[in-house]
Amino acid sequence: MSRASRPFTNGGFTLLELVLVVMLIALMFTLVPRMMGSGVSGTELKSNVRAIAAAMKLARDSAINTRRDAFVTVNVESRELTTTYEDKTHKLNDQLTLKLFTSQADQINEQTASFRFYPDGSSNGGRVTVAAGEAGNAREFAIDVDWLTGRVTVSDLQAPKV
Repeated sequence: MSRASRPFTNGGFTLLELVLVVMLIALMFTLVPRMMGSGVSGTELKSNVRAIAAAMKLARDSAINTRRDAFVTVNVESRELTTTYEDKTHKLNDQLTLKLFTSQADQINEQTASFRFYPDGSSNGGRVTVAAGEAGNAREFAIDVDWLTGRVTVSDLQAPKV
């Protein structure tokens, strides 16, 4: 076949194909972030859990050192943590879900409870559960306070049990 008999073909893309690809990319950039959700990252969740546990450990140490009761008050509605050993309120992430498990005597109201640490190192005991994410994809941690020793432990409730 001679060169003259072959029709001229260009190996490029048509304008329609280019416009469709650009539109698909734009659509992906708008939909993917919404699908990923604007939830709390795993790092931020762990950071908030560690902050609660650290506040409780410091309250226990403060009670032992000053020989006075120390309190950590947790408000699940406003997501605030208040301690008696410092005049500061710690604000937790607004997207966290907090649950309190304490004795009835330690509940200030339905949304607020106090954890009391005694000078001998013991406490009133209880648990704070911190969760982030949606029902099927939630991540949940528990901060337990042992009533006898005042020991504060953190456990991942989604971790496989061995």
